[in-house]
Amino acid sequence: MTIKQMMDGVEYHEEYVTNPRGLQLFTCGWLPANSSPKALVFLCHGYGMEVSGFMKGIKSKHDAVCSNGGGHCFLAACGIELATAGYGVFGIDYEGHGKSMGARCYIQKFEHLVDDCDRFFKSICDLEECREKSRFLYGESMGGAVALLLHRKDPTFWDGAVLVAPMCKISEKVKPHPVVVTLLTQVEDIIPKWKIVPTKDVIDSAFKDPVKREKIRKNKLIYQDKPRLKTALELLRTSMDVEDSLSQVSMAFFILHGEADTVTDPEVSRALYERAASGDKTIKLYPGMWHGLTAGEPDDNVRLVFSDIVAWLNERSGHHRHRRHGEIHSEMARADSSPVSVRGPPPPGHAGGFLCGLTGRGNHQQCRM
Repeated sequence: MTIKQMMDGVEYHEEYVTNPRGLQLFTCGWLPANSSPKALVFLCHGYGMEVSGFMKGIKSKHDAVCSNGGGHCFLAACGIELATAGYGVFGIDYEGHGKSMGARCYIQKFEHLVDDCDRFFKSICDLEECREKSRFLYGESMGGAVALLLHRKDPTFWDGAVLVAPMCKISEKVKPHPVVVTLLTQVEDIIPKWKIVPTKDVIDSAFKDPVKREKIRKNKLIYQDKPRLKTALELLRTSMDVEDSLSQVSMAFFILHGEADTVTDPEVSRALYERAASGDKTIKLYPGMWHGLTAGEPDDNVRLVFSDIVAWLNERSGHHRHRRHGEIHSEMARADSSPVSVRGPPPPGHAGGFLCGLTGRGNHQQCRM
């Protein structure tokens, strides 16, 4: 069953799809109401987050209200913003996340998340009206790893990716000792769903604006309990896997990262930028901004971030796919447009985090599991 709504020039729809494991997964999309999309954008949300949002009750582009009773939707504003800019936007709640079926935030195999996204996203791209449109991935936090693995799964399929504070490498500051990992691995199949990984409240560390922070906290679809053992180990393994293959990244990408982010270390984004083989790559660091660039910052900052995202997409969107193939473009910038060195020191007091979305401010010992 498909549900459709319309508001402020954006058409919103949602429906469920069934994955090979028999679980129903929630999907949704935002489309320009009065024109054909200039390109397609596919959303990959972060750990514990969700992608849904009802159009009913939206007061503005940056004030999306969820269907769960009033909580702020992490990526709903993103869908609305990009659809307003002329893009077709589609998202899916991973297994165990948001409105999808499955044990809450239990990731048995990270590849299941990637495969489910690959299957749904390509089903959209296979539609006759979408086949010739440029297609971009959009990954926030853990969703950045999902986007990079989707690219690795089919390197020539995607025209580019927007990566917002992506999980793509383990920060050296918080890398767990191999002995600890070995011990936990020995019991992961015995107590895989136990919520035993100690962490501080990531919402306090990710979202700067106190009003938005509390709206997000009220969203009951967002997982706010301790990570499950197997989930934590899967995220660790995935981070290490992605890190080992950074040099294989060949698609165009735009990394956006807050310099004051203590959930994912900006240094991991710098590592991706440095190592990637992409001929078209851009990174922009935002002084003073936290992890939740599109949902947790003051409105002026959110508008700046979305303006940068739309500008980057506009330059690479067109009727003919891969029109920029082979073109070399490399850029690093700060939000004030001044150059920033790849080798520059990290901001003081960075806590970092190897489990994107699982570590909090000043939480070095806890994030070592």
